[in-house]
Amino acid sequence: MELAYIPSPSHGVLYLGPIPLRGYAFCIIIGVFVAVWLGNKRWVARGGRAGTVADIAVWAVPFGLVGGRLYHVITDYELYFSEGRDWVDAFKVWQGGLGIWGAVALGAVGAWIGARRRGIPLPAYADAVAPGIAFAQAIGRWGNWFNQELYGRETHVPWALHITSSEGGRVPGYYHPTFLYESLWCIGVALLVMWADRRFRMGHGRAFALYVAAYCVGRGWIEYMRVDDAHHILGLRLNDWTALIVFLLAVVYIVVSAKKRPGREAVVEPGAAADASGDAADGTGTDAEAEAEGDEQTTGGEEPAAAAKTGDKLGGKAGDQGAAKAPDGAGDDAAAEAEPAAAAKDEAESAKKG
Repeated sequence: MELAYIPSPSHGVLYLGPIPLRGYAFCIIIGVFVAVWLGNKRWVARGGRAGTVADIAVWAVPFGLVGGRLYHVITDYELYFSEGRDWVDAFKVWQGGLGIWGAVALGAVGAWIGARRRGIPLPAYADAVAPGIAFAQAIGRWGNWFNQELYGRETHVPWALHITSSEGGRVPGYYHPTFLYESLWCIGVALLVMWADRRFRMGHGRAFALYVAAYCVGRGWIEYMRVDDAHHILGLRLNDWTALIVFLLAVVYIVVSAKKRPGREAVVEPGAAADASGDAADGTGTDAEAEAEGDEQTTGGEEPAAAAKTGDKLGGKAGDQGAAKAPDGAGDDAAAEAEPAAAAKDEAESAKKG
């Protein structure tokens, strides 16, 4: 009796009335949202506009889904076009079967179309979304867990995957959870690309190439553990050969690109820097206007007090002058009569000076 293992879900579909909610589809959708969210943050940090990544993803995601499905159907055509099979099943994406090689290849075509429409260099966009794609793969692999598929050789390790379904030729038992291995590997690839991009300021598509190369390394040994049916060439599974070839191409690209175009792009999206400067200028102008209004209000409050103080000084001075001009021993009436005369004389002298 096994004391520890990873259980498989009893079923991968929940029904909300007549509407099926499939775990595989949910994993794909969540992965896409994570990729777009992280890609947007990285794109803005590189100097691009917010929302550009999502706009281009509108092209890249559908192309990627079609490419992933095409790769799977072409490389496993006997599952859909051999005797006793229904070719209509080739369109049932929700049942599983998306090849990452085709998804990335055709998804890049869609991204190129979207980037071209925005006047954006595709390599810069690819660098921004590379870690997000790796995280999306890590999440998407859990869709294989819901479908009880793509597991490895039989094992009795504590983290073995317990397969309970017998559909499609499955044999219930305990197997290596290759879906989990690949999920964890993809998380590591995403973190590696983010660190390397920050450390070496990778540009011109080299961060994306690093993601491709690192993923191929993991996919090679994980693919070797799988026991599902696959085409073999010289004793290796087809996906092993694909991983090897793509890995070499990615490494060559990194080396050649670093020599021809070192550093990273200074501008990734034309006009984005100008927009940011304009927004900053607008914000500064508003603050300056507010400060000026505050200064005016402060000055306006001080002026009456200063005027009153000046008036008090002038009044006191005039009174002193009047008292000094009055004769000694004069009574209150004489002083009262002298004050208007002194005031009139002062006013006349002021008028002459003016």
